[in-house]
Amino acid sequence: MPRLGSAQRWAAVAGRWGCRLLALLLLVPGPGGASEITFELPDNAKQCFYEDITQGTKCTLEFQVITGGHYDVDCRLEDPDGNVLYKEMKKQYDSFTFTASKNGTYKFCFSNEFSTFTHKTVYFDFQVGEDPPLFPSENRVSALTQMESACVSIHEALKSVIDYQTHFRLREAQGRSRAEDLNTRVAYWSVGEALILLVVSIGQVFLLKSFFSDKRTTTTRVGS
Repeated sequence: MPRLGSAQRWAAVAGRWGCRLLALLLLVPGPGGASEITFELPDNAKQCFYEDITQGTKCTLEFQVITGGHYDVDCRLEDPDGNVLYKEMKKQYDSFTFTASKNGTYKFCFSNEFSTFTHKTVYFDFQVGEDPPLFPSENRVSALTQMESACVSIHEALKSVIDYQTHFRLREAQGRSRAEDLNTRVAYWSVGEALILLVVSIGQVFLLKSFFSDKRTTTTRVGS
């Protein structure tokens, strides 16, 4: 078996370390400022969440109702002074992006107070700031290498894949909920139709029986 030269050995070692570096970058999650929660919202209920945000930070609130009723909910976003930044009534899904104008605790609430009987399942994703770069620019005297550029491209593509997967999972859950609701309604309707058909059949039997039944006649003699 022929031996590898020194240049080939160094290339093989660099390739192995490059693959290990890429695997670490893909497996180790970065410090993100995103809150992604799915929660139950009962009828006549209101649920609020709080987030400390510094001034000048770009934030995005995205929500979607997965199950319940007409798949709608009220959403309200307030700044630390109580000023309303976003307010929507009976929305199925929406997305809102803003830049924090001051430091403090921001409050966003989901309300199902308009619903009397149905509870909802709500998903929201609240992103605060942007993800830090994989390769910080400080203390660098050279541009990104080809392998580092490829890692950045793969990282951005994987972020897009994760977003698409999340939306597809939400749509799948919503579709499954609607299918189960439709199946329940069809089952109840089928049982109701069977009962109505049974009652009508029994009524028709008794009605036809009354037509063919013998009626006894009584005669009365009048004496002189």
